Amino acid sequence: MAPLGIKRVFDGDIYCGYGVDRPFFWIAQEDWQSKVHVAFEAKSKEGVIQFHDAAIKAGGKDNGKPGPRPEYHENYFGAFILDPDGNNIEAVFGNG
Repeated sequence: MAPLGIKRVFDGDIYCGYGVDRPFFWIAQEDWQSKVHVAFEAKSKEGVIQFHDAAIKAGGKDNGKPGPRPEYHENYFGAFILDPDGNNIEAVFGNG
């Protein structure tokens, strides 16, 4: 990722964030079966909604409809999809 100017800029217990000045790509261990949670930053709430709609149309399984997630923080707006392997894919806007 270094050639892209991307580095790890946040570490948590089970997740980390990659980016330039702040994280825009997140990855986390989801459970003991090695499934992952990957999050991508959207440019708007509409982008989160479009991600969710497109993923459902492509065969993804809803794992959290687009909406606010105040339990993460007051500006967090995200949506979650399970891919065919059971990985949790998220789009988020307002991530800090």
